[in-house]
Amino acid sequence: MVQGPTPAPPRGGAPAGAAPAATPTAPKPAPGDAVRRPRTDVSTAEITGAESIVRSLEAAGVETVFGIPGGAILPTYDPLMDSKKIRHILVRHEQGGGHAASGYAHATGRVGVTMATSGPGATNLVTPIADANMDSIPMVAITGQVGASLIGTDAFQEADIVGITFPVTKHSFLVTDPDDIPRTIAEAFHIASTGRPGPVLVDIAKSAMQATTTFNWPAELNLPGYHPVTKPHSKQIREAARLLASARRPVLYVGGGAIRSGAAAELRKLVDLSGAAAVTTLMARGALPDSHPQNLGMPGMHGTVPAVSALQKADLVFALGARFDDRVTGKLSSFAPHATIIHADIDPAEIGKNRAADVPIVGDLKEVIADLLPELAREQETHGKPDLEAWWRQIDSWRETYPLGFTEPDDGHLAPQHVISRLGEISGPDSIYVSGVGQHQMWASQFIRYERPNTWLNSGGLGTMGYSIPAAMGAKVGQPDRTVWAIDGDGCFQMTNQELATCSINDIPIKVALINNSSLGMVRQWQTLFYESRYSNTDLHTGHGTRHIPDFVKLADAYGCVGIRVEHANEVDAAIKRAEQINDQPVVIDFHVSRDAMVWPMVAAGVSNDDIQYARGISPAWDRED
Repeated sequence: MVQGPTPAPPRGGAPAGAAPAATPTAPKPAPGDAVRRPRTDVSTAEITGAESIVRSLEAAGVETVFGIPGGAILPTYDPLMDSKKIRHILVRHEQGGGHAASGYAHATGRVGVTMATSGPGATNLVTPIADANMDSIPMVAITGQVGASLIGTDAFQEADIVGITFPVTKHSFLVTDPDDIPRTIAEAFHIASTGRPGPVLVDIAKSAMQATTTFNWPAELNLPGYHPVTKPHSKQIREAARLLASARRPVLYVGGGAIRSGAAAELRKLVDLSGAAAVTTLMARGALPDSHPQNLGMPGMHGTVPAVSALQKADLVFALGARFDDRVTGKLSSFAPHATIIHADIDPAEIGKNRAADVPIVGDLKEVIADLLPELAREQETHGKPDLEAWWRQIDSWRETYPLGFTEPDDGHLAPQHVISRLGEISGPDSIYVSGVGQHQMWASQFIRYERPNTWLNSGGLGTMGYSIPAAMGAKVGQPDRTVWAIDGDGCFQMTNQELATCSINDIPIKVALINNSSLGMVRQWQTLFYESRYSNTDLHTGHGTRHIPDFVKLADAYGCVGIRVEHANEVDAAIKRAEQINDQPVVIDFHVSRDAMVWPMVAAGVSNDDIQYARGISPAWDRED
């Protein structure tokens, strides 16, 4: 049997003040999704449950699985060896397998798949599962479980992984009957990829893998209570169009939902038609090209001054697939104090969760914008376009006065911002950039220009150190013809760099720009600013001085990669160009950068966005009574 609650509708129900939802439309299936590629294969021949798992993954359109075998999952690894459709990539740690599946999903839009054994194998997946949940990544994790008769006895390598992951998955299943395997896996792929995407866990007892069954892939799915609303209500769309057409200081606040829904083309049309300013959050970089004149860049704690300022002074904020995260809003009570709020999201639980919405719109963002465009055009034709000249004059003044920039360090080491800027300029906008978490993540979001969606991958919600290397590996597997750069810090890199062995052995030639400041950089920045420069346990001893522990160039060589060390500014371009020319093995460039470099602008945690600092001790001069 399958244990676990019936999949529920999106958390939170309809937001307060929302118009009654129209009859839900059938959810849009994603590429590789079980519903998009229905198979009705019925085999009367008896097979094992393990064989049924492999056949189910094939029927779901799976081409790649990242995993590690172990006792409870071992029955499945035997028939997996015979599959002609599925490539299994043996990772070196389950966390690496989970992040690789996530990177694959983010880069391709298809469901990523990871596999692990019971107990510690499954618990090692908790972090990448939670990471995928926070960032709405479609992923299916399949774990082995001890035999059904042993569940609950504290058997060897038993862990209640369904219970452990239930708060951080979109849904979790426990399968003990082999006959339930095809249906459960089909449901898992459907749930993971429809509505608001997310991770789904399928925990399968070893006894179910070893028992005999017949394979029956479901022709259709029946999930009572799970009906994501994708079509927005027309009344809410008309009201949003009216407000957008009449606003004098409008801002489109674009979140990661624009990437997940594949709404980049529709978003650009909306920006062009509305004339509004647009900001793209950390998870939405590339949803609107940075070269677009109305794109003000990233808002929030380390956002651009124009982006943060525009939100604070706006009379209308139209949130599109964004969740009013604390890193964007700063002190919530002072965020966009004069703005009417329109909030469109596929997950009704997000609407009104942090900031009350004057116009709530539940629906898939691609459909929301498609419905909004003709209504907005009709409003403009009837009432004329709003006069936004004064608004853009103010925005252009902020742009001119507070551009992104940096100060060259005086300690003889490289400026990390220069390294990352040159990387983006040399490799170009068609490459995929995958960052770790910390200062280098913020610099990569600021100083690389993103012109297309799914070219910027990072751990936004959970902030997971160790994400970059395995996620870049997954992205390269999913997009083998694209150049993939992992931009990592020396702290993050040491958490998952063992996956370079996976890359070397499996011919996955990612490139790594290691921003090595010999420190836990973001923590050190906070210690500088808020702890009187008391650097407690942030020195990693990896780059500065005569000792390099570890020596990353030697480590790269040990993993079968090309290792390059760069310590001088005149070496930066040559090293990047050399790495660009190497496509038959991974490359690691160890850039020795200043540990005193800081990420600016900055809004300190818990304060108003009005208190943004352009640089240390320098704040924009506001008219506080606007």
